[in-house]
Formats: sequence, C-alpha cells, structure tokens
Amino acid sequence: MEVDMLESLEKMLAQGVDSPLLRFGLGKGYLDAGDAPRAAGHLRRCVELDPNYSAAWKLLGKALQAAGDLDGARLAWELGLEVAGRRGDRQAEKEMTVFLKRLDRQH
Repeated sequence: MEVDMLESLEKMLAQGVDSPLLRFGLGKGYLDAGDAPRAAGHLRRCVELDPNYSAAWKLLGKALQAAGDLDGARLAWELGLEVAGRRGDRQAEKEMTVFLKRLDRQH
C-alpha cells in the first residue's frame, strides 16, 4: 500500500471515522510497509470492533509474529481459528492452521 493511501486512511481516522474495514486497511498497509507494531495496534482495534473478522485475526497474528510477539501471534491465530470455524471460512482456517504449525516448529 502506498504511503499516500496510509496517510488518507490515517486522516479519516483522525476525523473520527472508524470501522473494522478502515482498521484492517491500516493494519495491512503498515504490515506491508514493515511497521509490524503499528500494524498490530490497528488490527487489534479491528478485532475489538468486529470479533468475527477472521481475516483480521489472521493478519493480527502475522503482525504480532513479525513484531516478535510469538505468544500473541499464537493466541490471535487460535482465536481466529475459532472464528473462522464458526463462520465457515475454510481458507482462513487452513492458513492459520499452517501458521500455527510453523510456529510450533520454531520452538
């Protein structure tokens, strides 16, 4: 995501616009830009606003892992698996299962 896009999304947030989709966009943008801690903050807020957003749980785990918080990543993916299972989001379920297995191999 381009810096201009992140600036536009941040401006919307500063103006009082907040939504799970906005937070997801910011989280993904910052993660893509290499700012995992900032990404994690936005993605945490995203899942607070919409706890059933399985893609956000998946990305939150990736951001936390990139920031070095492996326990946090594990928890995010475990919670995300529960959400994906309830919602029938098989793709997210598969991906988070793979991420957890990889995390297990790191320990």
